[in-house]
Amino acid sequence: MLIKEFRIVLPISVEEYQVGQLYSVAEASKSETGGGEGVEVLVNEPYEKDGEKGQYTHKIYHLQSKVPGVIRVLAPKGSLEVHEKAWNAYPYCRTILTNAYMKDKFMIKIETWHKPDMGDQDNVHGLEKNAWKDTEVIHIDIGDRNSISAKDYNADLDPAIFKSEKTGRGPLTPGWQNELANNPSCPHMCAYKLVTVEFKWTGLQGRMESFIQRVEKRLFNLFHRQLFCWIDKWIDLTMDDIRRMEEETKKELDEMRQNDEVKGTSAED
Repeated sequence: MLIKEFRIVLPISVEEYQVGQLYSVAEASKSETGGGEGVEVLVNEPYEKDGEKGQYTHKIYHLQSKVPGVIRVLAPKGSLEVHEKAWNAYPYCRTILTNAYMKDKFMIKIETWHKPDMGDQDNVHGLEKNAWKDTEVIHIDIGDRNSISAKDYNADLDPAIFKSEKTGRGPLTPGWQNELANNPSCPHMCAYKLVTVEFKWTGLQGRMESFIQRVEKRLFNLFHRQLFCWIDKWIDLTMDDIRRMEEETKKELDEMRQNDEVKGTSAED
């Protein structure tokens, strides 16, 4: 098991982020779906359990085109599907990713607290002393262009050059976090993401758990760069708007997958 905490500071309030996150997740799902695969939303409904109340979602990620062709041919049925179960009790969220083929040998758990601070709180998840001592803390600066690879770079989603027309926020040039900290009137928050990875496979566990943590870091960075640069698209939306959008997105995703399956589209086409 490998545990790391990622901290992402944003020039956005905790209240604004709730809408921005859900909007961005829905939009990103559309871009990942097609060719008979992608994101399938099974459940999206309110839940209440043990005093926790929020929105529960269950999604399946069909990943056939995300792996080399030889693996697609050899991989057992179901091994290229990842189930995501998420409990969004904002400002706390918990997401668990599993795989039916690997069963209890594979699990990614992401627990997030969204706090109105600059990422300077320690152990917001309340880990035991020894567990916290062994947890590496990684700060992600979404304004740092050097933090992403050249193949991931998109000028339209670069916080270092983007300026919001509706809010006036941005660009996030070097030193932007210090300026944010010294300006109490500007909205700000930090997403504290505690990532626990288990990959129980003899000879591969250490390498795979480290690899998955690097992938999570990349995804967190890209997602939040995108979220900020899309701010003018979601800043005026309400939670009612988001729920309607999620329902429409589910229908679109189902249609995209089903239409491509009927056409016989494959990853090699």
